[in-house]
Amino acid sequence: DDDDENTWTPLQLAAAQGDLPLVKQLLTQQPPPPQNDPNSAPRGYYGQTALQAASLNGHLAVVETLLRAGAAVDLPGGNNGGRTALVLAAGAGHLGIVRHLVDAAGAEINRPAHRYNGRTALQAAAEGGHVAVLRWLLARGADVNARPAGNRGRTALQAAASEGHDAVVELLLQHPDRVEVNAPAVRYQGVTALQGAALAGHRATVRRLLAAGADVNAPGGQYKGYTALDAGAD
Repeated sequence: DDDDENTWTPLQLAAAQGDLPLVKQLLTQQPPPPQNDPNSAPRGYYGQTALQAASLNGHLAVVETLLRAGAAVDLPGGNNGGRTALVLAAGAGHLGIVRHLVDAAGAEINRPAHRYNGRTALQAAAEGGHVAVLRWLLARGADVNARPAGNRGRTALQAAASEGHDAVVELLLQHPDRVEVNAPAVRYQGVTALQGAALAGHRATVRRLLAAGADVNAPGGQYKGYTALDAGAD
């Protein structure tokens, strides 16, 4: 069933598991069956291409092999999030894979976030608290204020603040391209940076954001929206 989130091709499964010998065997099988195409579309709600699966799980050798076999670097993932290989690697903190996807394969650093629960590469790194990945992406021109997904999206600062990643928050606040401290909450389940920190109880983050000019009375998202005071009261 193509709608089954567990419906993966053999190549996608081998890539996810980091089984390099099997990946090579499948790619060289003759005549090549359609399911061994490195660009077979992800199936189901959370599906991934072979390259996305290898990138998420940190298998650099598999990533390199798939790229040599013609894997397209910027294909979107399944319906929920539509995350590219670069976004998945950044969110998992795999700096070596992030660098390879950009430098060797030309992955688009500022590719817009998928409309539903998507992230840019920088937003994903910030959400995961991966400072080294974040620094590298910023040095390569990642947009610190990139627009978040309209549905459950967060800017890089909103994501870092909501997760309590103070080192990431500080890095973003000190960036030469002034980060938007009061970037508005997205319409569906969105929060400002201050609201996200208050809702999660990250007091040090709240204090730092207030010192940076965060608006305590900013409205939240239109669905389940909070002001910072509402969030703190919860």
